[in-house]
Amino acid sequence: MIEPKVGFIVYGVHKDGLKDPMGQPFIDEALVESAKGALTKAGLNLVTQELVIATKEEAITALRRMKHDEDVDAVILFSGTWVWAAHLVGAIRDYASTGKGVLLWTHPGSQGWRPVGGLVMHGGLLEIGVPHKFVYGAADDQEAVGKIVSYARAAHMKNWLNLSTIGTFGGRGMGQTCGVADPSQWMRVFGIDIDSRDTSDLIRTAERITQAEVAAVGPRLQKLFGKAPDSTVVNERSIRLYLALKKVVEKENFDFYTIQSFPGLGDDYSATCFAQSMMLEDGYGTSTLGDFNTALTVLLLTKLSKERVYYGDLQHVDTRTNEIKIIGDGACPPSLAGTLGPAGFAEHGIPTEGEAGGLSVKLICKVGEGVLARLGRVNGEFRMVITRATVFEPPAGQVASRLAECGIPFWPHGFVTAHCNIDSLLQNWTNEYACLGYGHDIFPALIDFCELTGIRAVLP
Repeated sequence: MIEPKVGFIVYGVHKDGLKDPMGQPFIDEALVESAKGALTKAGLNLVTQELVIATKEEAITALRRMKHDEDVDAVILFSGTWVWAAHLVGAIRDYASTGKGVLLWTHPGSQGWRPVGGLVMHGGLLEIGVPHKFVYGAADDQEAVGKIVSYARAAHMKNWLNLSTIGTFGGRGMGQTCGVADPSQWMRVFGIDIDSRDTSDLIRTAERITQAEVAAVGPRLQKLFGKAPDSTVVNERSIRLYLALKKVVEKENFDFYTIQSFPGLGDDYSATCFAQSMMLEDGYGTSTLGDFNTALTVLLLTKLSKERVYYGDLQHVDTRTNEIKIIGDGACPPSLAGTLGPAGFAEHGIPTEGEAGGLSVKLICKVGEGVLARLGRVNGEFRMVITRATVFEPPAGQVASRLAECGIPFWPHGFVTAHCNIDSLLQNWTNEYACLGYGHDIFPALIDFCELTGIRAVLP
């Protein structure tokens, strides 16, 4: 779970204790402290500017400090009272050239003339084309504070991705057209470098894993699954592949990755189901089939959620009830298991998609609120479809029949109700995969991320 670091700067001409004709200070210091306290309580790490800025020199000094602090994700400019916008916009524009976020916060109230200072700055930044978010709301208004936090989290993710690297093991899986990436576009839009490795290095690394290393995984598997898998060559290879993936990803300094799975590795050594499940459990952003867009979506959801993330086939949609079944081909983080379908071991089970076989995970996803999302491209343009969703468990008496519907009951199932126009979702969805993240606050953060990065957000 991320903790964004944001600058907090109060601005206003009538400062330093200057009082209005009624004898009240124009800038309400108690209100400023209340605003900072609300943001801190909501999970933001504040870098405060003690001096209220009004002049060009003050603005330049304050915003250059935020500009050169690599850990600052965004700046919150809090309207203390009215201001001469021309004194500030140049410094704000210079700061914004870094790509960091800019948010104007105006606290309601007639005393102090805060709305005047907020709106003149908002209009000034619109006039000169500085991207920013404008929030008008009180410090005790959870919705208003939530908008600020959502924007800060999105700004953090944008900054985190800059200069990051996604690794790809192998090539395109199962002939997917809708998961490929243009390295130049990824660098231009996100600042992400794409680096590739052959899967042969994974096999060599897996074979060098010692028996002691394999045995050391046992207690964790006991905790997650209630038991260790049977001792077979196929099962041991699945564990070795997991440990090898982790070693190579760390050795190559990949921030997240995608893997072909099959054809190739799933035929030559082991299916990747178990390895992918455990890497998701460890908090890595990842995907199978060389699907870059799913990998980035999973990464975003993983960073924004307190829970682990499940990606799987959008296997069936009931347009009458908005029910969606997400069924992954054996890959799901075991900690997402619910009460009716605890995490267990199964086999990959599809020889045409990996003759070597391998362990997979079976479970039913636990109940919760969250989002379904996936980044995709339409004619070269990035789009992200996002909808709120409720994860539910079928009635106990129906579990066996519901699992049998797809013909592969031993793969992980997520039963989801999508809160959207289901026809619109289907028309705009860009892949077979659905990415499921748990948490109420992911939805607005993804929308803000799209706004910050120029992705078209599709909200069916």
